[in-house]
Amino acid sequence: MRFLLLICIIACATFSFSQNRKLKKADEYFNKLSYVAAIPIYEGLLGTKMDSPRMEANLAFSYYQIGDMKKAVAYFQLAFSKGTDLSSEYMFYFAQALKQTGNYSESDKWMANFSQKNSTDLRAVSFNESPNYLSNINEKEAHVSIQLANFNSIYSDFGGYNFSKQQQLIFLSARKGTLTRNTWSWNGENYLNFFSVNSQISKVSAAGNIKKLNSDYHEGPLCFNNDESIVYFTRNNLAKGKSKRDANDIQNLKIYYAVVSKEGSFSDIKELSVNSTSYSVGHPTISPDGKLLYFVSDMPGGFGETDIYKAAILADGNIGNPENLGAKVNTNGNESFPFVAANNQLFFSSNGHIGLGGLDVFVADISNEGIVSTIQHGGKLLNSCRDDFGFVLNKQLTSGYFSSNRDGGVGGDDIYQFQITKPFVFKTIINGVVADKNSGKPVPFALVKIYDENNNLIASTTTDENGNYSFVLPPNSSYKMSVNSNGFESKQTIIDENNDLSAFNIELEKPQVLGISCLVNDIKTKKPIEGVKIVIKDKNTNKTLSTTLTNNNGAIQSPLDQIKIGDVVTVEIIVSKQGYLTKRMTKEVVFTQNGFVDLSQDVNLDISKLAVGMDLSSVIDINPIFFDYSRYDIRKDAAIELNKIVALMNDNPTLVIELGSHTDCRGPIAANMKLSNNRAIASANYIKSRISNANRIMGKGYGESKLKNGCACEGAVKPTCSEEEHQKNRRTEFVITKL
Repeated sequence: MRFLLLICIIACATFSFSQNRKLKKADEYFNKLSYVAAIPIYEGLLGTKMDSPRMEANLAFSYYQIGDMKKAVAYFQLAFSKGTDLSSEYMFYFAQALKQTGNYSESDKWMANFSQKNSTDLRAVSFNESPNYLSNINEKEAHVSIQLANFNSIYSDFGGYNFSKQQQLIFLSARKGTLTRNTWSWNGENYLNFFSVNSQISKVSAAGNIKKLNSDYHEGPLCFNNDESIVYFTRNNLAKGKSKRDANDIQNLKIYYAVVSKEGSFSDIKELSVNSTSYSVGHPTISPDGKLLYFVSDMPGGFGETDIYKAAILADGNIGNPENLGAKVNTNGNESFPFVAANNQLFFSSNGHIGLGGLDVFVADISNEGIVSTIQHGGKLLNSCRDDFGFVLNKQLTSGYFSSNRDGGVGGDDIYQFQITKPFVFKTIINGVVADKNSGKPVPFALVKIYDENNNLIASTTTDENGNYSFVLPPNSSYKMSVNSNGFESKQTIIDENNDLSAFNIELEKPQVLGISCLVNDIKTKKPIEGVKIVIKDKNTNKTLSTTLTNNNGAIQSPLDQIKIGDVVTVEIIVSKQGYLTKRMTKEVVFTQNGFVDLSQDVNLDISKLAVGMDLSSVIDINPIFFDYSRYDIRKDAAIELNKIVALMNDNPTLVIELGSHTDCRGPIAANMKLSNNRAIASANYIKSRISNANRIMGKGYGESKLKNGCACEGAVKPTCSEEEHQKNRRTEFVITKL
């Protein structure tokens, strides 16, 4: 028996009826969900002129609904073999039927076809996001151990609701034992009624107080509030004890609630305000704090066939306006049988989320307000390729009941007892300290990375100044951790559930290496610069010894594999970063012991941020450019200084510079302008011939037009400035015009 559909109408198209009386009658039964009555008529029409792929699909779906998956598969195959464009919903249920017979590979093919036609359907999204779902489920450790309950019958049984006032366990069953003689047209079985089993002597009964909750039609899942003063339960829609049906002749479900006395008797049965004749409402469960009622409905506006909702419980036991739990839980398929455990985990069954087949039990992490964060599959043993549903967990979170129509039972659906062997975890919190193994001192700013079992990076962080780190991770049976810090050997380790994750401390060892360390800051702000490229070369051989990028602290520790203790090496350090002025420094380094020589103690490697309008002569060590009297030939001493600009431009290949030549005020204005222009052009040409793109520099003479002080001396103005003051005006500037 497929208990999901106790409360929903399958979203199948309403077909135009054939004039053939038998086919019309079969379709009528089908649309009224009377599958057991529709099946023999459909089968009698096979091979006649009334036979069609649509009729065969209806027959297949009817067998699916009464739980005969082998025949469902056979008739779906027959229908789809004729190539007719049947409803994609039939394609989905064909895939489900195949899965429930254990044919996962063929099922996945049909789900792929379904997904191709319905790419936005949440069931398709779930399937496409989990290509390895089967191996992922089977490879994980089960969360439960299970055994058949000893009070099952040859009929359908499900549930397991503790009623402590009567020391009873209440469940539902289609077994005989109640006064009703009605049978369900869906599958020809008895209607479901409440039964109880005495928790002390395991005696099953439908009499006593529990009898007052039974009717001549279906009862369904129930729940009690925290003090068992109110019971909420599911029942077919009735009016004065008679069946009440909607416009489609469907008898929907409603939630009722009743007062429970101190002795455990039931009275004052009422309907919830959310009930309707037009749609079903059922499967109630209450949050641990007693403030929210969760339930299932196929009311308009949902995501799929049946969705899970929540609503605030009012003072009189009724509920407020319902709110859909959203797409993290609900799909285009069926979500049902919610149960909220004492730790605020929501268990529910679904055929829309990817699982082993049929209804699978899933669990969601929810807040006190009913906000869902993440969900996970309930795992093997709890789930099978058939329908698994009705999960109920005791307040101690140690044991409970669920139901299934899997092979190996004694009836249609059977009740299973379970023990929790591995709690459902939605987050793993790992805290620890990274420390130096030799000194015991914390290692700040160490990079800590976490990988899953397939070596996929899932999280990373850096330790704080005290070496502390912390992760909040999705649940997993084991992780791989890598820890890296400059000056220490990298360390990898496995983390599993046997470790103390509250103090997962890591010790790092310093490697037996020689090398160079240094620090790079911004000259102006004095703040460290991340991502600076530092190239260290042997000045004598021009061989590159290392190339390293600074970390977020502006630091490097660069091992030099070629160096040994006692070596004396003259190194050239090239410091560069896009947007900054490249710096070159030379330093003789003596390696006297194991470890890193800190160049920052003797060499300033701070670099200047480039900006349009900046005069490079103000940020690099360059001497004045001298020329012979009234000449503009490049002298040897001038070439030495200009070569510094050549090197700088080659190190910074995007810079565009104006070389400006200036004179003092002495001499005619025109002569000064001409001379300075010639000197500027000559200097620029010298540089142009030594860089890759000659257009990146231009020379311009300014004569005495831009004096830096008040040392003017034209006309009647007589200079009173010293030679030193005139010297300040005789200058060459290298101004950035473009970065």
